Amino acid sequence: MPVKTRQRPETRNSEERRAIPLSTTAEEGALNHSASEPDMTPARKHAVGAEQIEPGRALALIDFSPPSVGMGERLIRMAYRLGIPGTMLSAPMGKKARTRLLATVNNTLPGSRVAGTAIRAGHFLVHGAKTPVAQVDYAGAARVTPPLEKVVHSFSWLTDLAACAAREQGAPVAERILSAWLQVNPRPPARPGKGPAWSVGNTGMRLTNWLAHAPLILSGEKALRSRTLGHIAETARWLDRHVTQAEDRLAEVSGWCGIVAAGLLLPDGRPRRLYGEAGLIKALGELMGDDGGVLSRSPLAQMEAIALLVRLRNCYHATRREPPPAMERVVEMLVPPLLALTHGDGSLGSWQGGWAVDGEEVDALIKASGVRARPLRDVRQWGYQRAVAQRTVLQFDASPPPMPAHARYGCASTLAFEMSHGGHRLIVNCGGAASGGGLVPVRLEQGLRATAAHSTLTLDDANSTAILINGMIGSGVNEVDVDRKTLAQENGVTATRLEASHNGYAARYGLVHRRILILRDDGSELRGEDLLLPSGRKAKRGKVGFAIRFHLGPDVDVSLTADGHGAGLALSDGSYWQFRSGAGEVTVEDSLWVDGHGRPQAIQQLVIQGLVSRGGGNFSWLLKKMN
Repeated sequence: MPVKTRQRPETRNSEERRAIPLSTTAEEGALNHSASEPDMTPARKHAVGAEQIEPGRALALIDFSPPSVGMGERLIRMAYRLGIPGTMLSAPMGKKARTRLLATVNNTLPGSRVAGTAIRAGHFLVHGAKTPVAQVDYAGAARVTPPLEKVVHSFSWLTDLAACAAREQGAPVAERILSAWLQVNPRPPARPGKGPAWSVGNTGMRLTNWLAHAPLILSGEKALRSRTLGHIAETARWLDRHVTQAEDRLAEVSGWCGIVAAGLLLPDGRPRRLYGEAGLIKALGELMGDDGGVLSRSPLAQMEAIALLVRLRNCYHATRREPPPAMERVVEMLVPPLLALTHGDGSLGSWQGGWAVDGEEVDALIKASGVRARPLRDVRQWGYQRAVAQRTVLQFDASPPPMPAHARYGCASTLAFEMSHGGHRLIVNCGGAASGGGLVPVRLEQGLRATAAHSTLTLDDANSTAILINGMIGSGVNEVDVDRKTLAQENGVTATRLEASHNGYAARYGLVHRRILILRDDGSELRGEDLLLPSGRKAKRGKVGFAIRFHLGPDVDVSLTADGHGAGLALSDGSYWQFRSGAGEVTVEDSLWVDGHGRPQAIQQLVIQGLVSRGGGNFSWLLKKMN
């Protein structure tokens, strides 16, 4: 039976719901049609070997309990939470220990040698845009672009600097930037939000990076070393008080990671560590769904969560401790959903503000995590479906956008898909909203989050879910029906059939969008059908404009057919694909795609458009590899 995925208020006891079964309009009979003469209204047949998606709590919350400790440690944790200083709890009659680091952390996370080299040359390099180090306002009064803000104030650039040079060469550069930052940020503010330097997310990452890369910032003159250690201790105390005021769940996880790292590496840190571990496990449970996908549905946020926990694990190992089992379990859960959004070359699909992150970067992060896992095929709670057929990979967004409380760069991408063959992308989404401020202009951010920036259907040039400023989203899609089957025929041809529908246009136009995708298991053919169905018993009068967009990969050479109802797609590996439309004329328009480094690339898109009755309509199309 199909499953209904719907957004609902956050609750750990959300009731499971099943949907009314969807009617079938495209079945396995579509598998035998040729590309030259496609039958765009395939016959119905009974699906055998059907695979149903088990119902689950849509974007449900993981319920993790704090690490199990003895009564004494529980009392210490409670006392620290109430504000009793760690020194009094660790050594109530002893002398206060001076601030120092108890161990040196071995960083296993990959950094960018290119970005690190740019820093040594005097520039922050963020998504292809160079910003002179000397021109950055570290106080945050003169706002810079969000990607640069995060790099500067989280001190994530320390990882890049460590990747490109020995400590003796990198330390002077790091200390110059650190001195400039401390000069205008001498002490924490009274509360979070006083500029980007003091958001909980950036502060947590900064504290962890300072502790993990201590040799780069504590190798110089004694005065700077003493000042930095004092600031580290003060930052940890500030996080103790304000971590629960984070801007979102991932930022809160970042803050708790900083607290735990300080508890591990600073003297008298046992009470802080116990307090931080309990808060971290709770925050992780509220960050992700049952299948391990973060509730923002963003692959970039998924990568950031993995990186935060890997860096914290390194801090545990530096002090010869093992992380809590629940934390290790979370890392194991985070990896398979991320792999579900990888294409044949290992790079990521462009979803929820993310760009096509390079496969080497993804692979390096997975290796650092130490998790060996296969991609999830149907990430039910995260909302992405994955189908692999030989060298062809299909990714399908079959879920509502994230809830506003979780959205960082929420996109109206419901029922969009991406498709690749081997190491080449055929159909893509524009992606890259989160990179706005590098070479991608900030003014394009909202446009890159729009429905039209994704390979799906739009009505009246409107978004299926409202796109708001600051990464937020409004009303629109709140319910998606999903059905997945494996189709088989007597001649042995098999295929994966994905069917989903959303109600994002129901309130405005009285129409429900349903999309059916059938991918042959030899990877040579994707047959699709987009249907618009009346949402009520009585259809509205009049017509509305529609457009179905297929954004093409960066190395696709496109040429329209003579009859105007198709196009030839030539890839750089010499393969040739044919696109055919049974829904009207096909046109080619310019588009934009954000590459693996967050840089914009000019691409093209195929567009099928026209008018459709408020009574509904269906539009079929075919993408087939030619021999």
